[in-house]
Amino acid sequence: MSNRRVRRKLEQSELDWTCLDYDTVLHLFTCLNHRDRASLASTCKTWRALGASSCLWTSLDLRPHKINHSTASSLASRCVHLRTLRFRGVESADSIINLRARTLLELSGDYCRLITDATLAMIVARHEWLESLQLGPDFCEKITSDAIQVVALCCPKLKKLRLSGVRDVTSEAIQALAEHCTELSDLGFLDCLNIDEDALGRVVSVRYLSVAGTSNIKWSVAASRWDKLPKLICLDVSRTDVGPGAVSRLLTSSQSLKLLCAVNCHVLEEDTSFMSSNRFKGKVLLALFTNVFDGVASLFADTTEKKPKDIFAYWRGLKDKAAVDEMMRWIEWIVSHTLLRTAESNPQGLDDFWLKQGAALLLALTQSSQEDVQERSATGLATFVVIDDENASIDCGRAEAVMKDGGIRLLLELANSWREGLQSEAAKAIANLSVNANVAKTVAEEGGIRILAGLAKSMNRLVAEEAAGGLWNLSVGEEHKNAIAEAGGVKALVELIFRWPNGCDGVLERAAGALANLAADDKCSMEVATAGGVHALVMLARNCKHEGVQEQAARALANLAAHGDTNNNNAAVGQEAGALEALVQLIQSPHEGVRQEAAGALWNLSFDDKNREFIAAAGGVEALVTLAQSCSNSSTTGLQERAAGALWGLSVSEANSIAIGREGGVPPLIALARSEAEDVHETAAGALWNLAFNPGNALRIVEEGGVPALVHLCSSSVSKMARFMAALALAYMFDGRMDEYALMIGTASSAESSTSKSISLDGARRMALKHIEAFVMTFMDPQVFVAAAVTSTPTMLAQVTERARIQEAGHLRCSGAEIGRFVTMLRNPSSVLKACAAFALLQFTIPGGRHAMHHASLMQSGGEARVLRSAAAAANMPREAKIFAKIIIRNLEHHHQAESSL
Repeated sequence: MSNRRVRRKLEQSELDWTCLDYDTVLHLFTCLNHRDRASLASTCKTWRALGASSCLWTSLDLRPHKINHSTASSLASRCVHLRTLRFRGVESADSIINLRARTLLELSGDYCRLITDATLAMIVARHEWLESLQLGPDFCEKITSDAIQVVALCCPKLKKLRLSGVRDVTSEAIQALAEHCTELSDLGFLDCLNIDEDALGRVVSVRYLSVAGTSNIKWSVAASRWDKLPKLICLDVSRTDVGPGAVSRLLTSSQSLKLLCAVNCHVLEEDTSFMSSNRFKGKVLLALFTNVFDGVASLFADTTEKKPKDIFAYWRGLKDKAAVDEMMRWIEWIVSHTLLRTAESNPQGLDDFWLKQGAALLLALTQSSQEDVQERSATGLATFVVIDDENASIDCGRAEAVMKDGGIRLLLELANSWREGLQSEAAKAIANLSVNANVAKTVAEEGGIRILAGLAKSMNRLVAEEAAGGLWNLSVGEEHKNAIAEAGGVKALVELIFRWPNGCDGVLERAAGALANLAADDKCSMEVATAGGVHALVMLARNCKHEGVQEQAARALANLAAHGDTNNNNAAVGQEAGALEALVQLIQSPHEGVRQEAAGALWNLSFDDKNREFIAAAGGVEALVTLAQSCSNSSTTGLQERAAGALWGLSVSEANSIAIGREGGVPPLIALARSEAEDVHETAAGALWNLAFNPGNALRIVEEGGVPALVHLCSSSVSKMARFMAALALAYMFDGRMDEYALMIGTASSAESSTSKSISLDGARRMALKHIEAFVMTFMDPQVFVAAAVTSTPTMLAQVTERARIQEAGHLRCSGAEIGRFVTMLRNPSSVLKACAAFALLQFTIPGGRHAMHHASLMQSGGEARVLRSAAAAANMPREAKIFAKIIIRNLEHHHQAESSL
C-alpha cells in the first residue's frame, strides 16, 4: 500500500482517544508535567480516574508554582503515596503540611531564606519517615540549631541532610543528629558561619561529609577528629581556608577516606610545593590544580580504554555499578554545587581551569540522572560565562569552550526535556551563551530558535522567562530576526506580555527587549504590529512600574516608529490609546535609561504630522524642554542626543517651534550644540535650525549666545550635517526677518546696547555671514567652478554636484514655507545668503535623495523654476549661486520627467 493511500485511510478514520488501553494512557501521563496531566485528566471521567492513579503521584515538583494552603489541600487526595517533593519559597513551605503526604521520603527546597525554625519544625513533625532533607543552595538565614535538633528528634530514619547557610551549627544540634539519626550517612553543612568540628567527629554513621564554603573552621581540631570517623569515605572541604597540613593529615591518617574534594581553596593553592606533590597513594584529591576527570577515573578498577573525560558516562553505562554508585552520585552532587558557587563568585585567575576542565565538567554533569545535578550544572554553564552581569558581558573563550565540546546541542536537548526545571535552566544557559555571536550562530543552526520559541509559549513562567531571554539575545543578530519570526517567536513574545501583565517583571522585560530588537527590522516590525505588539507594548509603557520593562517597552515603540514611510507603524503607535501620553510621562522618569528610550520614541514618532501635534497636546513640549534642561550638563550623550532630537522633530511644526522657544528650549539646545559629541551637537543644530525659522526664536538664539555656538559648529564639526544645519540656522537668523521682528517689538536697540549680551546684532551678523561663506566654499573646487562657469556642460555640472553633495542631507524634509524662504533668499542683497540658499536647494533636490521628489514638486507647483532661471542669469548673482541654480533647474527637470513617466 502506498504512503498516499495510508494517509488517506487515516484521514477518513476517526480515532477515539478515550478507547486507548489503561497502560497506554498511564504512559502518556508519565510523559507530562503536572499542569498538562491535569489538563489531560479533565477531558473525561475515565481519564480523570487514571490521572489520579497513585503511581503518577509519587514525585511532585512544586517549584514553578505558588502553592497556598487551598491549592495544597486540593492536591492532598492525590498525594497519599507521595515519596519525593521539591518546592520553592516560604509560601510553598508553609503549605506542604496540607498535602498530607505522611509517607514522604525525600524533601528538597530552594529559595529558603525566609523559612523559619517554626516552619521547618512543623514540616518534619508531620513527615517522620523522611530519609532525605535538602534546603539550599541559597542560604537558610532564619534556621538555627534549634530546628536541626527538631529534625533529629522527628526524623530518626534520616539518611541524608544537606543545609546551606545556617549561621551556627552547635554541638547540641550535631549531637542530636548523632544520637537519633543513626542511619545518617550523607551530611552537608554548606556555606555556614560556624560549625562544631569536635561534635561532627562523633557522627560515626556519616560516610559522605561536606562543609564546602563554611568559614571559621578550626582545621587542627577538624583534622584530628574527622580522620577517626570509621565510615567516612568522601569529604568535601571546597571553598574553605583549609591548608596543606589538614589535608595531608586527613588523607594519610584516615583509614576509610578515599576521596577529598578541595576545589577553590586559596590557602591550599598558594602552597606550590603541595600542588606539585603526589604523596597520597590510593587516595584521590580533587582540586583546581589536579585533573578532576583523572581523579574520578582512578576510583574505577579498569578504565584503561576509556578517556578520563568520559568517566561519568562510563559509570552510568555500567551494568554492575552498585559498588561505586552511591559515591559517584555524591561526587556529581558536590562537584556541581562547588562549580556553581565558584562561578557565582567569579574569582580571578580561574580562566585556565574553566577552559581546560571546568566547562567539560559542567557539560558532563548535565547528563546526570539526578535532576538537581542536571539543573545546577546547566545553571553553572549559564553563570560561569558571565563576567559582567549588569552589562551582559560574557567571556567569549569560555562560551566557545562550551560550543567546541558539543555543549550547544546538549543544552538544546535538555531544553527539549519535559521537565520544566531543566527547561528553564537550559534555556538560561543558551540565552547567556548566545551573547557570543559564534554561539548564537550555532544555536540557530542546531534548531535552537524553534526550541526557544516553543518554550516561550510555556505556561511555566520561569521557562517562558528564560526562553524570552534567549530570543532577546539571539535577536541582536540581524541574521536571526526573520528566523525568530518564522518560528512563531514574535507571536509568542507578544502573548507573554498579555499572559503575565502584572508582577512578572523578568518575563516582561525580556519579552519587550526581544520585541525591541525585532522591531528594528522592517519586516519583523510589521509582524510585531500584526501580532498585537503595539497594544501590548503601550500597555507596558502605561501600566508597568519596573524601570527595565519601561525602558525596553519604550525602546520597542521607538524601533516600531523608526521605519518612516516603509510601513504605517509610526502612525499606528500614535493612534494607540494612551501611547503618546505614556511616553511623555516616561521622559519624566527618575531612571535615565527610561528617559532616553522614551525621548527616542517621541523623536521617531514626531516624524508623523498628527503625532507631532498629539505629542504637543499631551504636554510633550514642556516635558522635553525640561528634559533638555536637565541633561544639558550630563555626560550621557545618548540621552542628550534623543532629547535634542525629539525637540528637533516637534519643531517641524511652527506652532511647536514657538512653544519650545516660549518654554525656554533655546538655552539648553545651545548648550547641547556646544557638545563635543557629534551625535549630540548634530541633533541640537537641527533643532536650532527649525527654531530659527521663527524670527522670535531667532532673536532668542542671538540673545542667549547661540551665534558663537552655531559659528563654531559651522566651522569645526566633523559632521557635515551639523555644519550644514548650523549654516542654515544662521542664514535664517540674518536674512532680515529677525531685524524686522526686533524693531517691531522695540527691542533691537536695547539688544544692541544691553551690557548683559556679549555681542550686537550687527557684530553677530558679520560673524555669521563670514562663516556661512567659508562653509559653502569648502564644497567648491575652484578649478571645477571656473570650468563650469564657462561651459556648464552636464559633465561639469555633475562634477560640481558630486563635490558639493552632503549625502545625509537627502533625509531632510522641508515644508513649502521653508523651500519658499530659501527661494526668496536668492533675492537677498547679501551674496553670501544667495550662495547659501542655492547650496541648500541643491541639497534638497539632488536625485536619489529621500525627499528630493517632494521638494521638486513644491518648487514646481510654486513656480520657483522662474526665479531660479533669473538667478542663474542675474549679473549680480555670485558665480557659485549661478552654477548651483543651473544644477537645481536640471534637477527639477529630471524629477518632472520621472514623475511624468509614472
